[in-house]
Amino acid sequence: MKNIQHNFCPKCGNPSETPGLCTPCRIGNTPWFSCDKRVTHIHCPSCGASKVRNTWTDSERQRAELAPEIAKTAVHIHPDVKKVVIGVTIDDLTVNRSRGNLTLRGTLYNKPVEGTCSTEIIWHKEQCDRCNRISGSYYEGVVQVRADGRIPSVYEIQTASSIAQQVEESLQAGGERLSFISEMSEIHDGLDIIVGSQHIGAQISQRITAELGGRYTTHPKLVGEKNGRQLFRITYSVRLPRYQKFDVVVVKDRYYEVQGVESRLRAIDLADGASKSLREDDVERIIGNTRNAESGLVVFTDGITVGILDPVSNRTVECRRPKWLDVRDGQYLQLLRDGDHLIITG
Repeated sequence: MKNIQHNFCPKCGNPSETPGLCTPCRIGNTPWFSCDKRVTHIHCPSCGASKVRNTWTDSERQRAELAPEIAKTAVHIHPDVKKVVIGVTIDDLTVNRSRGNLTLRGTLYNKPVEGTCSTEIIWHKEQCDRCNRISGSYYEGVVQVRADGRIPSVYEIQTASSIAQQVEESLQAGGERLSFISEMSEIHDGLDIIVGSQHIGAQISQRITAELGGRYTTHPKLVGEKNGRQLFRITYSVRLPRYQKFDVVVVKDRYYEVQGVESRLRAIDLADGASKSLREDDVERIIGNTRNAESGLVVFTDGITVGILDPVSNRTVECRRPKWLDVRDGQYLQLLRDGDHLIITG
C-alpha cells in the first residue's frame, strides 16, 4: 500500500498544496494593496513645472493628462502581486481638487485578485525655483555684446539674440532649469543679455564669438556669501571684430570682400577673385556689407564692360566686369555704392 500524506490548511481545514495556509486563505490573509486617502501635486502657475521630492521639472502636460498618473501614485501593491493592471477615472471636484477612482487587477499566488479604491488629488500651486528667481530679478551674469570701434550691425544683433535663445533652449532641454535669460535688451552700442547662471553666460559668449568672430573676457564681481560660499556675478564682455564677414573694404584703391576675421582679414579681390590676407591697418575705409547690397539689372555686356541700370537713378552706368564673374544680359547683379561708383559684389 502507498502511504499518502496530505497537507491541511490550519485555518479552514481544507487540503493545501503546501504546508501552512491554503492559497485562498493566504490571499484572504494578505492585504495585497493599500491606497492613500489623498495625494498632492505641486505645480508652478507661471510655467507649469512640476515639483517631486523638492525637485522641479519642466512639463507641458495638462491637468487631464497628469491626473491618472498622479492618482496611481496613491496605490501601494504587495510585492507578491504580479501582472498588475490599474484603471483610473477622474472626477474634477473643484479648481484645486479632483477624485481618482481606481480599479486594480493582478495575480496573487497564481490566483486572480481584483479591488477598487479612491483617492483625492490636491492641486497645489507654488512658484518654482526659476520663476522665483526671475520675478525677484536674480541673475548671475551679463553678456555684453559690443564691437571694436563701431556699432554692431542689425545682422550681428539679430544673430547674437538668436544664438542666446538657442543656447537657453538647449540647456533647459538638458535639465538646466536655472540657465535662463531673464532679459535681453538692445542699447545704443550693442546688446545686453542678463542670464540666470554662469554656465549659460559662458555658453552664449562662446557661441557668439564662434559665429561672428572676435573674443570675450570675463569680469567677476563679488556680491556676497551664501552657506559659506562666495557669490559672484560675472560680466562677459563680448567684443566683435572691427570688420565683419562680407564687409567690402578699400585697400590701395582696390575693393576686397572680407571672408573671415582671425588675426588677419581673409578677403577676396572683387576685381580678379584672388584671395588675399590683409592687416586691419591696411584698410583705408569700408564702403558697406554685401548683406545690404542693392540689385541692379544688366542692360548690356561689351567685353570687359557691363552696363547696369542704376536702381536709384534709373540711368545706365558702365562698370568694369569682374574677371571671376560670368555676366549675361538681363540678369541682376548685387551692388554696393562708393560715392558715385557702383561696385559689383556678385
